[in-house]
Amino acid sequence: MVNRRLARTESHVNKLTSQMKVLVVDDQPLIVEELCEFLENSGYRCVPCESARQAVDCFNRDPDISLVLCDLHMPDMDGIQLVQELQRLAGRQRVFEAIMLTGQSDKQDVIKAMRAGIADYYQKPIDLDELLEGLQRQEVALQERQKNLHLGHLNQKLQFLSESIDDLYQDLDKVRRKPAASRAEESLDEGSSDADPIEVPAIFNQLSPRQLDVARLVGKGQTNYQIACELGITENTVKLYVSQVLRLTHMHNRTQLALALSPSNSGLRQRVTAH
Repeated sequence: MVNRRLARTESHVNKLTSQMKVLVVDDQPLIVEELCEFLENSGYRCVPCESARQAVDCFNRDPDISLVLCDLHMPDMDGIQLVQELQRLAGRQRVFEAIMLTGQSDKQDVIKAMRAGIADYYQKPIDLDELLEGLQRQEVALQERQKNLHLGHLNQKLQFLSESIDDLYQDLDKVRRKPAASRAEESLDEGSSDADPIEVPAIFNQLSPRQLDVARLVGKGQTNYQIACELGITENTVKLYVSQVLRLTHMHNRTQLALALSPSNSGLRQRVTAH
Protein backbone atom coordinates (compact mmCIF):
# COMPACT_ATOMS: atom_id res chain seq x y z
CA MET A 1 0.00 0.00 0.00
CA VAL A 2 0.99 3.62 -0.55
CA ASN A 3 0.88 6.05 2.37
CA ARG A 4 -0.89 9.01 0.78
CA ARG A 5 -0.03 12.58 1.72
CA LEU A 6 -1.44 14.14 -1.43
CA ALA A 7 -3.31 16.95 0.33
CA ARG A 8 -0.06 18.46 1.64
CA THR A 9 2.14 17.52 -1.27
CA GLU A 10 -0.12 18.80 -4.06
CA SER A 11 0.15 22.32 -2.64
CA HIS A 12 3.86 22.17 -3.57
CA VAL A 13 3.42 20.64 -7.00
CA ASN A 14 6.20 21.50 -9.42
CA LYS A 15 4.49 23.05 -12.43
CA LEU A 16 7.48 22.28 -14.65
CA THR A 17 7.52 18.80 -16.14
CA SER A 18 10.76 16.87 -15.76
CA GLN A 19 12.49 15.90 -18.99
CA MET A 20 13.06 12.44 -17.52
CA LYS A 21 10.43 9.72 -17.64
CA VAL A 22 9.85 7.40 -14.69
CA LEU A 23 9.31 3.69 -15.29
CA VAL A 24 6.94 2.52 -12.53
CA VAL A 25 6.91 -1.27 -12.12
CA ASP A 26 4.82 -3.29 -9.66
CA ASP A 27 2.73 -6.44 -10.05
CA GLN A 28 -0.08 -4.76 -8.07
CA PRO A 29 -2.04 -2.50 -10.49
CA LEU A 30 -3.43 -0.30 -7.70
CA ILE A 31 0.05 0.63 -6.47
CA VAL A 32 1.18 1.42 -10.03
CA GLU A 33 -1.88 3.63 -10.52
CA GLU A 34 -1.41 5.51 -7.24
CA LEU A 35 2.32 6.08 -7.78
CA CYS A 36 1.84 7.30 -11.34
CA GLU A 37 -0.95 9.67 -10.28
CA PHE A 38 1.19 11.13 -7.52
CA LEU A 39 4.34 11.48 -9.62
CA GLU A 40 2.52 12.98 -12.59
CA ASN A 41 0.93 15.56 -10.25
CA SER A 42 4.48 16.27 -9.06
CA GLY A 43 5.79 17.06 -12.55
CA TYR A 44 7.03 13.66 -13.80
CA ARG A 45 5.98 11.73 -16.87
CA CYS A 46 5.35 8.09 -15.98
CA VAL A 47 5.38 4.80 -17.86
CA PRO A 48 3.23 2.31 -15.88
CA CYS A 49 4.10 -1.41 -16.00
CA GLU A 50 2.55 -4.33 -14.15
CA SER A 51 5.30 -6.86 -14.90
CA ALA A 52 9.05 -6.93 -15.34
CA ARG A 53 8.74 -8.22 -18.91
CA GLN A 54 6.51 -5.31 -19.83
CA ALA A 55 9.01 -2.95 -18.19
CA VAL A 56 11.88 -4.33 -20.29
CA ASP A 57 9.88 -3.76 -23.49
CA CYS A 58 8.95 -0.20 -22.51
CA PHE A 59 12.53 0.67 -21.51
CA ASN A 60 13.83 -0.69 -24.82
CA ARG A 61 11.34 1.34 -26.85
CA ASP A 62 11.50 4.64 -24.96
CA PRO A 63 14.94 6.32 -24.65
CA ASP A 64 13.45 9.08 -22.45
CA ILE A 65 13.05 6.64 -19.54
CA SER A 66 15.83 7.60 -17.13
CA LEU A 67 14.40 6.81 -13.69
CA VAL A 68 13.15 3.37 -12.65
CA LEU A 69 10.87 2.74 -9.68
CA CYS A 70 10.36 -1.00 -9.22
CA ASP A 71 9.02 -3.49 -6.72
CA LEU A 72 11.51 -6.03 -5.39
CA HIS A 73 9.28 -9.11 -5.28
CA MET A 74 7.53 -9.85 -8.58
CA PRO A 75 6.51 -13.27 -9.98
CA ASP A 76 8.35 -13.47 -13.32
CA MET A 77 11.51 -11.47 -12.52
CA ASP A 78 12.39 -9.72 -9.27
CA GLY A 79 13.37 -6.06 -9.12
CA ILE A 80 17.10 -6.77 -8.93
CA GLN A 81 17.01 -9.03 -11.99
CA LEU A 82 14.95 -6.40 -13.80
CA VAL A 83 17.49 -3.64 -13.11
CA GLN A 84 20.35 -5.91 -14.20
CA GLU A 85 18.54 -6.61 -17.49
CA LEU A 86 17.96 -2.88 -18.02
CA GLN A 87 21.66 -2.26 -17.35
CA ARG A 88 22.52 -4.83 -20.01
CA LEU A 89 20.22 -3.14 -22.51
CA ALA A 90 21.53 0.33 -21.66
CA GLY A 91 25.20 -0.62 -22.15
CA ARG A 92 27.60 2.31 -22.04
CA GLN A 93 25.55 4.61 -24.23
CA ARG A 94 22.64 5.15 -21.82
CA VAL A 95 22.43 5.87 -18.10
CA PHE A 96 19.57 5.57 -15.63
CA GLU A 97 18.96 5.44 -11.88
CA ALA A 98 16.79 2.85 -10.12
CA ILE A 99 14.88 2.93 -6.81
CA MET A 100 13.58 -0.27 -5.25
CA LEU A 101 10.30 -0.68 -3.37
CA THR A 102 9.94 -3.56 -0.95
CA GLY A 103 7.30 -4.85 1.40
CA GLN A 104 9.91 -6.65 3.48
CA SER A 105 12.92 -5.32 5.36
CA ASP A 106 15.28 -8.17 4.56
CA LYS A 107 18.79 -6.77 5.01
CA GLN A 108 20.31 -9.27 2.58
CA ASP A 109 17.92 -8.17 -0.18
CA VAL A 110 18.86 -4.54 0.40
CA ILE A 111 22.60 -5.33 0.30
CA LYS A 112 22.12 -7.35 -2.89
CA ALA A 113 20.18 -4.48 -4.45
CA MET A 114 22.86 -1.93 -3.59
CA ARG A 115 25.56 -4.16 -5.06
CA ALA A 116 23.53 -4.46 -8.26
CA GLY A 117 23.64 -0.69 -8.66
CA ILE A 118 20.18 0.23 -7.34
CA ALA A 119 20.55 3.74 -5.95
CA ASP A 120 17.98 3.71 -3.13
CA TYR A 121 15.13 1.72 -1.60
CA TYR A 122 11.86 2.45 0.24
CA GLN A 123 9.78 0.10 2.35
CA LYS A 124 6.04 -0.23 1.89
CA PRO A 125 3.77 1.44 2.93
CA ILE A 126 5.55 4.22 1.05
CA ASP A 127 5.79 7.78 2.34
CA LEU A 128 5.15 9.69 -0.87
CA ASP A 129 6.91 12.87 0.30
CA GLU A 130 10.07 10.93 1.08
CA LEU A 131 9.82 9.06 -2.22
CA LEU A 132 9.50 12.32 -4.16
CA GLU A 133 12.55 13.78 -2.41
CA GLY A 134 14.52 10.63 -3.16
CA LEU A 135 13.46 10.68 -6.80
CA GLN A 136 14.53 14.30 -7.11
CA ARG A 137 17.94 13.47 -5.63
CA GLN A 138 18.40 10.69 -8.15
CA GLU A 139 17.39 13.05 -10.96
CA VAL A 140 20.16 15.46 -9.94
CA ALA A 141 22.67 12.60 -9.76
CA LEU A 142 21.53 11.34 -13.14
CA GLN A 143 21.97 14.75 -14.75
CA GLU A 144 25.58 14.72 -13.58
CA ARG A 145 26.12 11.20 -14.98
CA GLN A 146 24.61 12.21 -18.30
CA LYS A 147 26.88 15.25 -18.42
CA ASN A 148 29.93 13.07 -17.78
CA LEU A 149 28.79 10.61 -20.46
CA HIS A 150 28.42 13.44 -22.98
CA LEU A 151 31.85 14.80 -22.06
CA GLY A 152 33.33 11.32 -22.51
CA HIS A 153 31.89 11.06 -26.03
CA LEU A 154 33.14 14.57 -26.81
CA ASN A 155 36.64 13.68 -25.59
CA GLN A 156 36.68 10.62 -27.87
CA LYS A 157 35.76 12.79 -30.86
CA LEU A 158 38.41 15.35 -29.94
CA GLN A 159 41.02 12.62 -29.61
CA PHE A 160 40.18 11.28 -33.07
CA LEU A 161 40.28 14.80 -34.51
CA SER A 162 43.65 15.44 -32.85
CA GLU A 163 45.10 12.22 -34.30
CA SER A 164 43.80 13.09 -37.77
CA ILE A 165 45.19 16.63 -37.63
CA ASP A 166 48.55 15.27 -36.45
CA ASP A 167 48.67 12.89 -39.44
CA LEU A 168 47.77 15.70 -41.82
CA TYR A 169 50.43 18.02 -40.41
CA GLN A 170 53.07 15.30 -40.81
CA ASP A 171 52.07 14.83 -44.44
CA LEU A 172 52.06 18.58 -45.01
CA ASP A 173 55.59 18.79 -43.64
CA LYS A 174 56.70 16.06 -46.05
CA VAL A 175 55.04 17.84 -48.97
CA ARG A 176 56.92 21.05 -48.21
CA ARG A 177 60.25 19.19 -48.21
CA LYS A 178 59.79 17.20 -51.42
CA PRO A 179 58.85 18.37 -54.93
CA ALA A 180 55.83 16.80 -56.62
CA ALA A 181 57.88 14.72 -59.10
CA SER A 182 59.92 13.05 -56.37
CA ARG A 183 56.71 12.13 -54.53
CA ALA A 184 55.39 10.28 -57.58
CA GLU A 185 58.76 8.52 -58.04
CA GLU A 186 58.74 7.53 -54.37
CA SER A 187 55.31 6.00 -54.77
CA LEU A 188 56.49 4.03 -57.80
CA ASP A 189 59.60 2.84 -55.94
CA GLU A 190 57.46 1.67 -53.01
CA GLY A 191 55.27 -0.32 -55.37
CA SER A 192 58.17 -1.80 -57.35
CA SER A 193 58.59 -4.65 -54.90
CA ASP A 194 55.03 -5.85 -55.60
CA ALA A 195 54.46 -8.57 -58.15
CA ASP A 196 52.14 -6.26 -60.10
CA PRO A 197 53.35 -2.65 -59.67
CA ILE A 198 50.81 0.12 -60.08
CA GLU A 199 51.66 3.01 -62.40
CA VAL A 200 50.57 6.31 -60.83
CA PRO A 201 49.08 8.76 -63.40
CA ALA A 202 50.32 12.33 -63.41
CA ILE A 203 47.08 13.59 -61.90
CA PHE A 204 48.18 12.03 -58.61
CA ASN A 205 51.42 14.09 -58.42
CA GLN A 206 49.70 16.72 -56.28
CA LEU A 207 48.97 14.25 -53.48
CA SER A 208 50.96 13.92 -50.27
CA PRO A 209 52.88 10.69 -49.59
CA ARG A 210 50.20 9.42 -47.22
CA GLN A 211 47.43 10.32 -49.67
CA LEU A 212 49.35 8.44 -52.39
CA ASP A 213 49.69 5.42 -50.11
CA VAL A 214 45.96 5.35 -49.48
CA ALA A 215 45.13 5.84 -53.17
CA ARG A 216 47.54 3.06 -54.18
CA LEU A 217 45.94 0.62 -51.73
CA VAL A 218 42.46 1.57 -52.91
CA GLY A 219 43.69 0.70 -56.40
CA LYS A 220 44.64 -2.74 -55.10
CA GLY A 221 41.06 -3.25 -53.98
CA GLN A 222 41.75 -3.09 -50.25
CA THR A 223 39.00 -2.09 -47.81
CA ASN A 224 39.29 0.86 -45.43
CA TYR A 225 39.94 -1.59 -42.59
CA GLN A 226 42.75 -3.31 -44.50
CA ILE A 227 44.30 0.03 -45.42
CA ALA A 228 44.11 1.19 -41.81
CA CYS A 229 45.89 -1.95 -40.60
CA GLU A 230 48.64 -1.67 -43.23
CA LEU A 231 49.34 2.02 -42.65
CA GLY A 232 48.87 1.96 -38.87
CA ILE A 233 46.14 4.60 -38.80
CA THR A 234 42.46 4.56 -37.82
CA GLU A 235 39.72 3.52 -40.23
CA ASN A 236 38.12 6.98 -39.89
CA THR A 237 41.43 8.57 -40.89
CA VAL A 238 41.47 6.37 -44.01
CA LYS A 239 38.00 7.63 -44.91
CA LEU A 240 39.26 11.18 -44.50
CA TYR A 241 42.20 10.54 -46.85
CA VAL A 242 39.99 8.85 -49.47
CA SER A 243 37.69 11.90 -49.46
CA GLN A 244 40.71 14.20 -49.90
CA VAL A 245 42.07 12.12 -52.80
CA LEU A 246 38.70 12.11 -54.57
CA ARG A 247 38.42 15.88 -54.19
CA LEU A 248 41.98 16.62 -55.36
CA THR A 249 41.76 14.29 -58.37
CA HIS A 250 38.23 15.42 -59.30
CA MET A 251 36.91 11.87 -59.15
CA HIS A 252 33.36 11.05 -58.14
CA ASN A 253 33.67 7.84 -56.14
CA ARG A 254 35.95 5.12 -54.84
CA THR A 255 35.29 2.85 -57.86
CA GLN A 256 36.52 5.49 -60.27
CA LEU A 257 39.63 5.95 -58.14
CA ALA A 258 40.32 2.21 -58.12
CA LEU A 259 39.91 2.02 -61.91
CA ALA A 260 42.34 4.89 -62.38
CA LEU A 261 45.01 2.97 -60.46
CA SER A 262 44.17 -0.58 -61.52
CA PRO A 263 47.01 -2.22 -63.52
CA SER A 264 44.54 -4.43 -65.40
CA ASN A 265 42.54 -1.55 -66.86
CA SER A 266 45.18 0.66 -68.45
CA GLY A 267 43.02 1.73 -71.41
CA LEU A 268 40.08 2.50 -69.19
CA ARG A 269 42.44 4.25 -66.74
CA GLN A 270 43.57 6.66 -69.41
CA ARG A 271 39.97 7.64 -70.13
CA VAL A 272 39.13 7.99 -66.42
CA THR A 273 42.13 10.24 -65.65
CA ALA A 274 41.77 12.44 -68.73
CA HIS A 275 40.45 15.81 -67.60
